[in-house]
Amino acid sequence: MEGLSGEDDWRMFSFSHPEQYAVGRELLTADINAVVEGLVRGGASLIKVVDAHGSGNQEPDVLMDKLDKRASMFSRDTPFRQYVDIVEANSFDAIVCVGMHAKTGSGGFASHTFTLGMDIIMNDRSITETELVGYSWGRVGVPVVMVSGDDKLANDLKVMPWIEYVTVKKATSASTAELRPVAEARMDLTAAAERALRKLGTMQVMKLKEPVQAALRVVAPASLDRLKNFPGITYQDQMARFTAPDFGKAYDGVIALISVATAGYMSVTTEVVKRQPNGKELQLEIGDALNMRWLDVESGRWKPEPVVPAAPRKYYGAR
Repeated sequence: MEGLSGEDDWRMFSFSHPEQYAVGRELLTADINAVVEGLVRGGASLIKVVDAHGSGNQEPDVLMDKLDKRASMFSRDTPFRQYVDIVEANSFDAIVCVGMHAKTGSGGFASHTFTLGMDIIMNDRSITETELVGYSWGRVGVPVVMVSGDDKLANDLKVMPWIEYVTVKKATSASTAELRPVAEARMDLTAAAERALRKLGTMQVMKLKEPVQAALRVVAPASLDRLKNFPGITYQDQMARFTAPDFGKAYDGVIALISVATAGYMSVTTEVVKRQPNGKELQLEIGDALNMRWLDVESGRWKPEPVVPAAPRKYYGAR
């Protein structure tokens, strides 16, 4: 959602800000519908929409009642990882990435890679989430043919010169942007989608040389300090490196590193607690609660809450 036309407020892609998020959902659905129109004109017979944005909403960010009826939401009965778990041979001919964002350090609107403060590196090159999608679908010979986002992502994706790219806004910082007229941008989305399918035969499939040299570099508030002496990891200056046999294993390893790095986010929580009038008391209470949990577990007094089976539901992507 970070790369939508008409969007210049980060709260529009965050479920925790309902008023602004409601506007973002409208923008998202309209951008997708503009692309669907172009894909149909280009000859598409089956269009599936995958919700790949982790807004915090348990339902799709897309307004399904307003989604063009010539497209439908991709869903499963169990959770799935939107970039890797739905990749199947002979299922689709092309991938389009709508509303994407620049990578960490690019200076784009809400620029990041996967989550806050992460920079994913494959074979010594920093990559965007769009490239993650390309390499993932490249495993079964399917190309990314069109992308939309800001001008900084356009620069990031010069490594994919075959794609049709639509710049919907100019990033002026990570939290501000100069918007193009929305109607104009959406006309371009439709035209680019049609062109992309009409020249499908010229599109390139993305492949990584194997074995893959993978790495995660992080910036605050993320941190990889705790991996300094971890066996099998080469660590230096907030970057951890490892070797994987293929893209799938490299992706899994990077995601595992991200789960470690996000522990650094707690430093912001600590800062907020300290600023509270009763900050010292809260810190003491947290410390005491941690000690009591340890003592209760060691004494056999604590048992985890029973896991209540979730009610059957549909999963649409990043949830």
